[in-house]
Amino acid sequence: MEENNYDYVAVEQKWQDNWFEANINVARREKNKKFFIHFAYPGVSGYLHVGHMRGFTYCDVIARYKRMTGYDVLFPAGFHASGIPSVGFAKKVERQDPDTIRLLKQNGCTPECIKRLTDPIEVINYFSKVYVDDYWKRFGFFIDYTRLMNTISDGYKKFIQWQFHKLHDKKLLIQKPHYAPYCPNCGPVAVDKSETDVSQGGSAEILDFTVLKFTLNDGTILPAATLRPETIFGVTNMWVNPTVEYHTALVNSETWICSKECIQKLSYQYDHVKPLDKTIIGKDLIGKTCIVPETNREVPILAGVFADPSVATGIVMSVPAHAPYDWIALVESKENIEAIKIIDVKGFGNNPAKEACDQLGIKSQTETEKLNEATDLVYKKEFHTGVLNGKCGKYAGIKISEIKDTVKNDLIQRNLAATMKEFSEPVICRCKENVVIKQIPDQWFIKYSDAPLTQESKDYAATMNIYPPEYKDELPKILDWFGDRAAIRLGSWLGTEFPYKKDWIIEPISDSTLYPAYYVISSYVNQKKIAIPDMTDAFFDYVFLGIGSPKDKIWQTIKSDFDYWYPVDINLGGKEHKTVHFPVYIMNHVAIMPEQKRPQGIFVHWWVTQKGKEKISKSKGGAEPIVEAAVTYGVDAMRLYYLHIGSPFVDIEWDPETVLKYKNRIINIWRLVGQIALLKDGKQENLDNWLKSSLQRRIKKILTAFEALDLRVASNEIYFELQKDLQWYLKRGGANQKLLHHFVRSWIVLMTPITPHLAEEFWITQGQKQFVSNEPYPEFNSKDISEKDEVGEYLLNRVIDDTIEIMNVTKIAPKKICIYTSPAWKQKIFRKAIASAAGNNFNVGSLIKETLVDPAMKSLGQQVSQFVAKIAPEIKTYSEIDRARFMIPLDEKKHLSDAKTYLTDALHCPVEIYSADDADLNDPAKKIKFATPLRPAIYIE
Repeated sequence: MEENNYDYVAVEQKWQDNWFEANINVARREKNKKFFIHFAYPGVSGYLHVGHMRGFTYCDVIARYKRMTGYDVLFPAGFHASGIPSVGFAKKVERQDPDTIRLLKQNGCTPECIKRLTDPIEVINYFSKVYVDDYWKRFGFFIDYTRLMNTISDGYKKFIQWQFHKLHDKKLLIQKPHYAPYCPNCGPVAVDKSETDVSQGGSAEILDFTVLKFTLNDGTILPAATLRPETIFGVTNMWVNPTVEYHTALVNSETWICSKECIQKLSYQYDHVKPLDKTIIGKDLIGKTCIVPETNREVPILAGVFADPSVATGIVMSVPAHAPYDWIALVESKENIEAIKIIDVKGFGNNPAKEACDQLGIKSQTETEKLNEATDLVYKKEFHTGVLNGKCGKYAGIKISEIKDTVKNDLIQRNLAATMKEFSEPVICRCKENVVIKQIPDQWFIKYSDAPLTQESKDYAATMNIYPPEYKDELPKILDWFGDRAAIRLGSWLGTEFPYKKDWIIEPISDSTLYPAYYVISSYVNQKKIAIPDMTDAFFDYVFLGIGSPKDKIWQTIKSDFDYWYPVDINLGGKEHKTVHFPVYIMNHVAIMPEQKRPQGIFVHWWVTQKGKEKISKSKGGAEPIVEAAVTYGVDAMRLYYLHIGSPFVDIEWDPETVLKYKNRIINIWRLVGQIALLKDGKQENLDNWLKSSLQRRIKKILTAFEALDLRVASNEIYFELQKDLQWYLKRGGANQKLLHHFVRSWIVLMTPITPHLAEEFWITQGQKQFVSNEPYPEFNSKDISEKDEVGEYLLNRVIDDTIEIMNVTKIAPKKICIYTSPAWKQKIFRKAIASAAGNNFNVGSLIKETLVDPAMKSLGQQVSQFVAKIAPEIKTYSEIDRARFMIPLDEKKHLSDAKTYLTDALHCPVEIYSADDADLNDPAKKIKFATPLRPAIYIE
């Protein structure tokens, strides 16, 4: 073992080659105890980034741990190729997008390869190979690569069609009109937090605007969109942008003036929209008037540079008594217009918007943060306490919280208003085109609103193992909220054809709900043990549901495999899946699968962010490329970084300097183990017993952490606390080679799930021939626990820490250090207090009273009560383990005296140790009175 030379790149490559050549990653049925884990398969839209590797690594670590604790483990993976991501990528290659071509060349793509990538299928083939060879195998993931699949393969399509036949049979497929996100280049797209199809705006919601029809003198419509149509009674003026060129269009036979962008949006939402040639600059509308619908009041048109042509119609109606933005804009316009109050609000007077602005000191439209705060304040108060007043005609007296769509529906019925759908924020397709909202008159939906399905899904989710627990608490509300989801798209999408509407494709979320079940079948498909034409509905019914009879023996074999491996034990994915993928994953299993085949667990991990806390994204440019990062830091260092830098349930910021620290820790561990063989063998019974006991304590804590999937605690114990224990043992002069050999062997096995390459390299230095990855994980051995020796080292550690702290504070250069251990009477009370705390009946007053019954204690008088009061706060904090340790009687003076040489070396000066019970006690400074059990008094001369 070369102590100072650890070539991690060569080591990692060597062990990856050895593992995959030996096929130890392939799932086998051997132990009659199984564990099925997978991560949310990635969309195929380009190179992955270091952020993806966090969740993938968690999956591999858990899979390896389960393997080593006696489970047959199935850890498959695949590629979500459905939808438009690969189509969009191919189009960028075809039009020679500079960023895309540069990225491909940087990653070693030849001109011939780049030419092939104009075909979406070639994009999928290329990146599937990159993901496997450059990412997953490069990180040593024990994925069963015989089961690789993608969602546009012929076998998978048969599987998805079977799933939709089942949903149809259960009346969970319905048709109704729908407004869906649509890219003019790519066709329909999915807009959700996973951002499968879009590069921006995944969190956008579709807002339902009411378009109020204000009319000019010539009858032309000046449309203004609002989310609060009841405020029509408070309109005092209109805002148009003086610099914008407004366009005219025939909308359902009416002439409208609005922004060009609005006309484009309306053309996707209305059947009859015809742009006209006439345009008008905004400044030419200023000074004109228009008629407010319903009230028939005439109001002026004013200049408002904030009227954004890309938002709704590009024209804004002004309600200055109830909209802080409108109020400030009206003030700055210096127009003599009086605000009209239409809502009586508790806590506000005649002009709620003005009062909110005055309260926050708002003077200008540029104070957007304060204006947003004022808007929230007014809107919330109006919603909870507002009542429409007499200016609102027949609606007077109705609470704002109850008005809902009453005014809107009345206005639409009388043709005084229309509707318009608008995103809450800009949405950009992966092809870089703006996404719009398009009407689909006969869309097919999966009926997630079905009440029995929702309730059964909630009931089932309550039985699952879900991490973190907070997500389990959130799931019932998410499932209640989850409505019908449009399931099909028309356009250049890849995926499975919908069986009930020709040429329409099942969208990517809807074809990725039962997919783990296909992993059981995929190896048979890949090995051509079953032909695609044989994968009929009858085949899936038999394998998954136990319905019908097998056509031939291979059906029975596949069903036996499915019955062994299914259900999934852990489905692991990023937090972007909390509100979309995981809910539909549960609901589809509940709808189709029998109860014993429904998922057992979900593990949600948070993101790796860039500076500024933005999620690293393929479409926005990731952090360091995975291949380069693996060379710079080492795979094991990155794996350890992901596990230890923070809880899986918080975002972590990618920090190269921090990753380097984990790289250095691995190299330091390599060197530390290398130094052990150079020690001259020697035994120290108490110290040796302490190391054995500490190892078992660590093992127990590691096992507990792994079982709870507390990966950070497990990694901290293995790479930080165990290293600390070993360094303390060596510093104390420990050199028992037999014990050290046992400790190092155990340590190597413990680290195997997290840093497997390092562990394998260590293993062969121990003279082992087999893979450490195949070794059983250490088990807790209570026989090696020695509380007495643990307490002794705890005492020693505490004395050193306290002495160093005193020296740092006093700045004294010591000539001699005197240590005073506590008297027997304090030891007796201390253990009595611990016993009381263990029984949860610890009371300071009661303990003092009981103690003073003893005449010997009574003679000590006030010292007893002062001592009990002093130790009480700390004793209450002791863990169960601490209480068990500290109940063991310890001759503190003897233990410290045995370690006197070490104390002298550690503190760099002579040390004297006294007990309060010594007949020849030398205590000129009267320090002994400060001594307590496990906390000797220290005097520096």
